[in-house]
Amino acid sequence: MSERRRRDGRGYRWATTFMAAALAVISGVVAVEALRLVGFGLDRPGIDAFYEQTADDAVGAPGSVIKIDPLLGAPVATSAWRIMYRTTDARGRAAVTTGVLVVPLTPPPPGGRTILSWGHPTTGAARECAPSYGFDPFLLIEGMRPLLNRGYAVVATDYVGMGTEGPDSYLVGPTGGNAVLDAARAARAIPESQASEHVVLWGHSQGGAAVLFAAERAATYAPELEIEAVAAAAPAADLTALMSAHLDDISGVTIGAYAFSAFASVYPDANLDDILTPQALEIVPRMNELCLLANEGELHQIGTPLVGDFTTSDPTTTHPWNELLAENSAGSTAFEAPLFIAQGLEDTLVVPDDTADFARHEASLGMDVTYLTIPFASHQTVALFALPALMQWLDRVAPH
Repeated sequence: MSERRRRDGRGYRWATTFMAAALAVISGVVAVEALRLVGFGLDRPGIDAFYEQTADDAVGAPGSVIKIDPLLGAPVATSAWRIMYRTTDARGRAAVTTGVLVVPLTPPPPGGRTILSWGHPTTGAARECAPSYGFDPFLLIEGMRPLLNRGYAVVATDYVGMGTEGPDSYLVGPTGGNAVLDAARAARAIPESQASEHVVLWGHSQGGAAVLFAAERAATYAPELEIEAVAAAAPAADLTALMSAHLDDISGVTIGAYAFSAFASVYPDANLDDILTPQALEIVPRMNELCLLANEGELHQIGTPLVGDFTTSDPTTTHPWNELLAENSAGSTAFEAPLFIAQGLEDTLVVPDDTADFARHEASLGMDVTYLTIPFASHQTVALFALPALMQWLDRVAPH
């Protein structure tokens, strides 16, 4: 055999060995994921019983745990639970909400794990839209694996009114912020989490607004928590700008159906009859029963005929809706933690110029702001594409 053929033979054997190893790794990943999905299937029977609540469940300190349920479909090398805990709404009323908690099996640092409290993007307003109720309750937690690899205890709220009974809270800033903070409190209350008082907040879209409100409210609402860093991808930070951008399109109808209903359930002066057309009043209850991810086509089918005929006047200039949009917009209060904001330049929902304006506003308050633009990212993909930069930023500003 010639030297060349021997070299080729070694190369072939090396390639064969490499491919076999790669296939083994892939097969292992597929097998682990298959086992995890089997676990989710085993978790499903009786799941509705977990979300049942009594009249006394809301009685207790915000962040205290009502019940927990171990999840068989936990990600590899973790323990995970579905949780029900107490919180408060924008008017200070006691409320109950749900979520998930997942922690790595690696030993915690001496002071306990840093908590990563995640705020998910829009999924809807009905109970069935709660991420913890879904077949894979971890599906929407962007960056969960690298966060777990760094030792974080990851907790993800469903928000109030999803999963459990209660007033709608879609884009109701204080309610969302409270739920994010109380999720961190609930994580600390579960001994198995071995969680500390150190907290990082991370959210996308609706969740971006929720974590911003959480950061603004933490010093007074949850002073025992130390907010180390705050990150938001395409946050729904300025609701007036968001609504102005979509007054005459299907996004405005969908956002309005969820948000106006939520405002009306919380604020006494907010009457849907005063802002929605008769045609909108007829279809909004049906839209609020549909989850965005599973029923987007049906939502658009219902809502498209109302484009241009959804509201009786411009809500951004009509009392009390203009005041409520401003009141539930982030940016009224500075906070000490460094802030990371990511925005996709292909985003047609949260307008890039509006996010740039918000980032400049936060910086004008004296805050430490890192603003990342991603040219090819859409509203749906920005949180995913921001992860490499986000992880580098977290490693720098919130080492643990």
